[in-house]
Amino acid sequence: MFKSILVPFDGSPGAEKALDKAIELAKANKDGCTLNILTVYRHHSMLEASLSMVRPNEPGNLDDIMREHATEVAEHGKKIAKEGGCEDVHAYVASGGVARTIVKSADKHDCDLIIIGSRGMGSVEDYLLGSVSHKVTGLSKRPVLVV
Repeated sequence: MFKSILVPFDGSPGAEKALDKAIELAKANKDGCTLNILTVYRHHSMLEASLSMVRPNEPGNLDDIMREHATEVAEHGKKIAKEGGCEDVHAYVASGGVARTIVKSADKHDCDLIIIGSRGMGSVEDYLLGSVSHKVTGLSKRPVLVV
């Protein structure tokens, strides 16, 4: 069975389905399984920043705002997993290209499996270049379950 599972989590319905499947598999492992929840945010250029909606009452660096929001999302995923009966749950936040960051995180934490939603909160870039889940399956040397 799996000892460590990575779940990229952006708070979308697809990510929640992937998290539910990860919880199910982690609980089924009688020897214990670590659940790693990763939320990735992208560095925004000035052009992207001008098109983004930011919190007007919270001035600050856009990267700091994005990191704070990503932390809230990751902690929400961790809470769902804990409430679902998982004991060994870790939440992480990282910045970078989403698919590559997911694969690097799975390598860093020596995860046996990546469980990812088929559709997330993706950007316009994802529609032009292909979905994140598709990219992860192509980049990862580890098993990937697309839910």
